[in-house]
Amino acid sequence: MAVSDPETVISVRGLKNSFGEQVIHDGIDLDVHRGEIIGVVGGSGTGKSVLMRSIIGLQTPTAGEIEVLGENMIGRSDDEAKNIRRRWGILFQNGALFSTLTVAENVEVPIREYFPFIKPPLLDEIAGYKIAMSGLDESAAPKYPSELSGGMRKRAGLARALALDPELLFLDEPTAGLDPIGAAAFDELIRGLQKQLNLTVFLITHDLDTLYAICDRVAVMADRKVIAVGTIPELLALDHPWIQDYFNGPRGRAAVAHKGANDSVHQGAGGVSGLQAS
Repeated sequence: MAVSDPETVISVRGLKNSFGEQVIHDGIDLDVHRGEIIGVVGGSGTGKSVLMRSIIGLQTPTAGEIEVLGENMIGRSDDEAKNIRRRWGILFQNGALFSTLTVAENVEVPIREYFPFIKPPLLDEIAGYKIAMSGLDESAAPKYPSELSGGMRKRAGLARALALDPELLFLDEPTAGLDPIGAAAFDELIRGLQKQLNLTVFLITHDLDTLYAICDRVAVMADRKVIAVGTIPELLALDHPWIQDYFNGPRGRAAVAHKGANDSVHQGAGGVSGLQAS
């Protein structure tokens, strides 16, 4: 019985981005499949965040085509794109919370924008539920971002990203700045949410532990393009120098050893851990 092709929920074709004479992207092609966690990696200045901003409509490309959930995203007005944007959530670096709002009020912002008819106490109930989903205690709800640790701010930002029950989740360096234990816990949270909610996750990271722990496929950006997309074993079979340096360098070897240790622990406890090929 033939296996059907995976559904494409993000399609990027021939994407070009430039700032003045500086060309960031020159013909990017990329497909993201429904239900996968795809990691996007690349050296500094390769335009990982610019790619994400182009997909979500915060950056107008010089040329190319972008479709999200079957809808063209290029040249659409804010009103035209609104119905698509409510189907995704975004966690920017450092959470990007509104400093003058509490955690609960931050989570309520997108709900108030898209569903203005929802009022307290239901609004507060929904916010509390999303905060719990992010792994924060209910005591975090009335606190302001300045009263939170870095890891708590990221989780609060995640709660806001989940506010509208999204199909797509965009994460920009979600574990940056976290200690190894906090980063591993955040990875586990993302994988658990992805499975429970059937999310598609577009994840920008430089964290090799994250790539090995939760990403189904990895897209590698270099030379102003996406030069390869695949599972980590598939990427390791390529002879591109950046890919080999990245995955086989000291940090890459440490990530492999860390994953192997985790696999042994999980299997010893009766579980099975590992990557899933798309």
